Amino acid sequence: MLLPPLLLLLLLLLLLLLLALVRLQRRPQEARLSRLAGLQHRVAGGALRWAAAWQQRRLEQSTLHAGQSQQQALRWCLQGAQRPRGPLGGTTDTSTFRNHLPLTKASQAQEEERAGQPLPSTSTQYYGEASLQATLLGLAALNKAYPEVLAPGGVACVTPTSPWPRPLPWPWHHLGQVVSAPGAKHPGALLLEALRSPGLRALEAGTAAELLDVFTGLEADGKELAEAMAAGNPGPRLPRRAAELLEALERGPRGLALRLWPKLQVVVTLDAGGQAEAVAALGALWCQGLAFFSPAYAASGGVVGLNLGLEQPRGLYLLPPGAPFIELLPVQEGAQEEAASTVLLAEAQKGGEYELVLTDHTSLTRCRLGDVVQVVGAYNQCPVVRFVCRLGQALNVRGEDIQEDVFSEALGRAVGQWPGAKLLDHSCVESSILDSSEGSAPHYEVFVALRGLRNLSEENRDKLDHCLQEVSPCYKSLRFRGSVGPARVHLVGQGAFRELRATLAACPSSPFPPEMPRVLRHKHLAQCLQRRVLS
Repeated sequence: MLLPPLLLLLLLLLLLLLLALVRLQRRPQEARLSRLAGLQHRVAGGALRWAAAWQQRRLEQSTLHAGQSQQQALRWCLQGAQRPRGPLGGTTDTSTFRNHLPLTKASQAQEEERAGQPLPSTSTQYYGEASLQATLLGLAALNKAYPEVLAPGGVACVTPTSPWPRPLPWPWHHLGQVVSAPGAKHPGALLLEALRSPGLRALEAGTAAELLDVFTGLEADGKELAEAMAAGNPGPRLPRRAAELLEALERGPRGLALRLWPKLQVVVTLDAGGQAEAVAALGALWCQGLAFFSPAYAASGGVVGLNLGLEQPRGLYLLPPGAPFIELLPVQEGAQEEAASTVLLAEAQKGGEYELVLTDHTSLTRCRLGDVVQVVGAYNQCPVVRFVCRLGQALNVRGEDIQEDVFSEALGRAVGQWPGAKLLDHSCVESSILDSSEGSAPHYEVFVALRGLRNLSEENRDKLDHCLQEVSPCYKSLRFRGSVGPARVHLVGQGAFRELRATLAACPSSPFPPEMPRVLRHKHLAQCLQRRVLS
């Protein structure tokens, strides 16, 4: 629900628009439509600037008084709770809140079931102040850095989900006039409409992993898409566009987006768990030469980090003090299961690593998200963080506990030693899941999708095990004693991870945004990749 000042603004803008429409009635129809579109865009742009400035002032005030703002956020959660508050009553005392609501932790199985599910549009949006701030401030930052992006016809979203956490009412939906078929939800239909618009300046997708699937699907189905573009269009423009598509695909993936849309400036996706690999692959290949922007970092339950602008280093987010209510649980190396007391945002220490704890108004549960952040700075009294890893994505066959970021570092080093290879995606499985350690020491089964390398030699496979020993002394010791076997690397075919995400999407409940699991705990998920092994 929008706050009263915004409602007053909308009413004023509506009155101005109605007055302008009266004047337009006396003009020819074509001129009226053109003038009306321009007027709508100007009204939307003015409304955006006003609303973003208002939200920036609110953010400034809330971060200057983080403790008071978090109390208000806690009150919002308690008032909107859909479960009995019990002894909490209406108190906003954080000590009472912590004492009566214990921390809960989502299981790894639940995390995997959540991942990759494109829910209906009503489920892919967040509520609370942080989501509105992320959307308005993000749009304003995008408009400031790339003024032509939000011009009519300048934006296309190629996935059913949107990177913007909060849907906005009139007049803001006129900004960019997103190119899409009315009611289209299938990615193929959305991509087809985008391909018909060569003048795009911004490309949007729910997450980077979803956009990666769009581009790999475009390569696989390019001929069919070109035929669909040309079919039923007797005029020369679209058949010519179909030929341009085929010509662009023939030149390979590197720089494909700019060949298809020469005016393209920026790619907008929503940051979430397991997306960094997809961003790197897109930036190195299909979206080479383009800027990337994420308005927020989101986890199941709410927006947990705000992007302070395109001039900031990528991957840094402000933890806002508004709703939903955020606590920080200190992470102690080797003792993540021993929960210390949580701290509030203003109490976070620079350089410290914390697990995010989120409480929203729907469940009134203090949920440990598993997302670990490191504090790198501050904005007034609130921490600016970078996301480190997810605690549920650790490999552990003999107590070595290799976390997601450690494994990713080792894999990156190994791929860097494979001539011409570019990593697109990966997932790991502990050998007990696939029953592949019978007669041998337990080990990791690692599935990778690559570009630039069609076959993996034994020498290249061994490099990952060597890199794992370099980054983890514990793993090196276990390998030396023979307690853990060498990691086994498998190259999978094109579309294997797209199939995995489709399998994950079949799960009945999965909040947005989809998190890409890097460690699979279920045999049927691992077999999705095992069936597509090339070497």
